[in-house]
Amino acid sequence: MSVTICLAPARTIDYPEGGGHLWVYLNWALALRAIGCRIIWLEAVDLDGAASPAPSGRRCDVDVRECLAILKERLEPYGLADAVALFPLNGKTLPRDLAERCLDLEAAAEADLLLNLWHSLPPAVVSRFRRSAFVDTDPGLVQIWMTAGQLQVAPHDAYFTVGEAVGTATARFPDCGLEWRYTPPPVFLPEWPSAQADSGAPYTTVAHWWGGSVRFAGERFSNDKRAGFLEYAELPAHTPVTLELALCLRQVYEEWRGRLAPLGWRVRDAWEVSATPEKYRAYLQRSRGEFSCAKPTYVKLATGWISDRTVCYLASGKPAVVQHTGPSRYLPDDEGLFRFKTMEEAVHALARVESDYERHCRLARALAEEYFDGRRVVTRVLEHALSERACHPRLAI
Repeated sequence: MSVTICLAPARTIDYPEGGGHLWVYLNWALALRAIGCRIIWLEAVDLDGAASPAPSGRRCDVDVRECLAILKERLEPYGLADAVALFPLNGKTLPRDLAERCLDLEAAAEADLLLNLWHSLPPAVVSRFRRSAFVDTDPGLVQIWMTAGQLQVAPHDAYFTVGEAVGTATARFPDCGLEWRYTPPPVFLPEWPSAQADSGAPYTTVAHWWGGSVRFAGERFSNDKRAGFLEYAELPAHTPVTLELALCLRQVYEEWRGRLAPLGWRVRDAWEVSATPEKYRAYLQRSRGEFSCAKPTYVKLATGWISDRTVCYLASGKPAVVQHTGPSRYLPDDEGLFRFKTMEEAVHALARVESDYERHCRLARALAEEYFDGRRVVTRVLEHALSERACHPRLAI
């Protein structure tokens, strides 16, 4: 497929410690390139400060030039360092030394398609492209924020979501008058081969601990991973497997390690074990499997969401035991992937995995190959996003 795709990630330039965050978009980019697409990696920069806060409050605490250098260093092993395009958020002109190191917005806008994975990409940028598609990676939350006027997603030609419930009759939240098409999160399988772990390796996950809350229909929902995990705080006492959390905690790391360790949890600093794409991949692949709770919003809204991180565990041949986030048309609940709703179910799932571990490793990889193979996923997205029927009049949101 000889087309140029401009991929707009959610501010990777502002998060140099986020190896897992970067893999969200690397999986898209590498899969697109594998089917013959040329890739442009579009990043926003704030020229009024060192670097502006990313949507989750993360920050690159260095000069924007150093942030760019780090991003290019991260992308270099994957042949994408020269694909970076920059545009200023504040309407200023890029300094010459920055402009000379990257493509600009004018060059990026020549792409056949803008594939936008950042819900706050400015409308003035989106409108520069002849065709555009938005991919919602925060199902339920994005639609609530849009409905409440807290988020203004620019009009696009096509809308995709990683939440199976979005836009369906079973959804517990509005569709904002848009036609949402479901897409699984992709994983680029050649970069995520099956990997064996030591028998004593822990079940792990990588997570941000806080995420605030959201109010909808008179009810407030927690968006904290912390709240999700604390419901299962006593789990280590009920299972013989080792459970380890790699958490982004910054200055309160020792405080939370002191709270969780007596309950049986092992706690690691996420920025120590997963700061680069290579460290993140190695951490997942040295794990025995994944155990993770979801943000309460995904659970209570029954979005049908599965994490891009979980998909990487599955591709690596790692069974995943994760919290149930709603009905699925294809996800199993007890074969390679286990989705639990209660403490009892979580304990049972871990025991089931351990009772036939090698089989569930094979099933995990097979699940990734069948449903999350990046080349298949991006091919289906492009088939719709580039079709004439996807180009309806742009809706005002």
